Amino acid sequence: MRVTCSRNCLAELLRRHGQTRCPSQLSPARSMTRGRSVMERSKKKRVNDLEVVIERCKVVSKALTVLDALKAEEEHVTPLKRLEILRPQLGLAKPHKVAHFVHRSPQLFQVCRDGHGVMWAGLSPQAEALVEEEARLLEEHSRTAAQYVTRLLMMSVGRRLPVDKIAHFRRDMGLPHNFRTRWVHMFPELFRLVTLEDGDYLELVSWNPEWAVTEHQKNVAALAGDTNANSNAGAPGELSLPFHMKFPPDFKSYYKFRGKAHHYVKTGNTEQFQKTSYLSPYAEATGLTPGSQEFDKRAVAVMHEILSFTLEKRLVTDHLTHFRREFVMPQKLMRLLLKHYGIFYVSERGKRLSVFLTEAYDGTELIKKAPLVRWKEKVLQLTGYRGKNKNIGKVHESSDSSDDNLFGGGGNIGDDDDDILNVESEDSDDVLDDGTLADDDEMDLGDLSNYTEDVSVKSS
Repeated sequence: MRVTCSRNCLAELLRRHGQTRCPSQLSPARSMTRGRSVMERSKKKRVNDLEVVIERCKVVSKALTVLDALKAEEEHVTPLKRLEILRPQLGLAKPHKVAHFVHRSPQLFQVCRDGHGVMWAGLSPQAEALVEEEARLLEEHSRTAAQYVTRLLMMSVGRRLPVDKIAHFRRDMGLPHNFRTRWVHMFPELFRLVTLEDGDYLELVSWNPEWAVTEHQKNVAALAGDTNANSNAGAPGELSLPFHMKFPPDFKSYYKFRGKAHHYVKTGNTEQFQKTSYLSPYAEATGLTPGSQEFDKRAVAVMHEILSFTLEKRLVTDHLTHFRREFVMPQKLMRLLLKHYGIFYVSERGKRLSVFLTEAYDGTELIKKAPLVRWKEKVLQLTGYRGKNKNIGKVHESSDSSDDNLFGGGGNIGDDDDDILNVESEDSDDVLDDGTLADDDEMDLGDLSNYTEDVSVKSS
């Protein structure tokens, strides 16, 4: 790519972003504490295949962070130094430099020097084509995304949700970049934007009984050969369906901590839980007793439904905890996710935890891939990611700078850290309080992320 730039062009770009706050102006985030028992428990039951998925997602997140920054610029170019100035907004942690990633991804980004010696970064022809393809795929996915957002409203208390909270799901659910400004007004027959004292909300306009059938109900009906699950839908009420559980081949049902055996899955409790009846996520949850099996199983059903709406059947756990009140879920939501290992898998890899719907994966691959997921795979291919040389299970749980061979480099995991970027989830936001697991006792986890002084800012 050849770019001819003048001092005036550079000055204009610098003026345009002149109000960007530096890291020292940002409020420090709270630190978290991880219980030793939780770390021991998680290390023993790690699912290596899903940890590989997390590693790939980290690489794609890095690429999309820089891609979105360049895409927002006029003509999709900006001084390379400007990307360093925007480091907090890009979710990059010191001492790693954006320039390292840009230089190591020549199929995505191109760099040139203008007549004044200023280095500029821009999108490669392949990246420009991907930008156009993403816009088309988001448009095609828009109606499906509208259905999923409507169903979130149908599950919520009061049939309304804060726009700021829905925005956390933007990438996960395939919502477009103009979600806040234009998209929320595109489906007036489904929902409307209302402004209350504490902010903007999306409010349900009309109830669709066919959409009040959970994805889990549809899956069970499909296995039974019933293709009319939607048309047979009545008012949402009590359900009595077991949830599919999937374990790794080398799974052991217990682990030892401080000389005592602790069971991940207690057979008797699991069988009783699977037989327990529960209210549909779309039914009113009034009258349920917090902590009861009926309450917990409904919460599992709600989380199962939300994860089913996402493109990759995976979410940063922070995004789920944002909705505890709106979806009537337990305060100690992390405990429930970890307790039902087999239905869900929680990865503690990186600064933020992620939860998977295990039934949606076969090894490291999604069983059903949406077009936007395949688009992300194209982005990953252009980064030159080659995978890992060593077993991911040997990497420390909280490591976030272990991207071996991300961009064609060799060496062992953790080597050459200066050439690796630490990037938070693509929708980085402030962390809410939640808890970690302490066996079968009650627990209070603190924050779910170990943040440095360079806190991430929302990208939505």
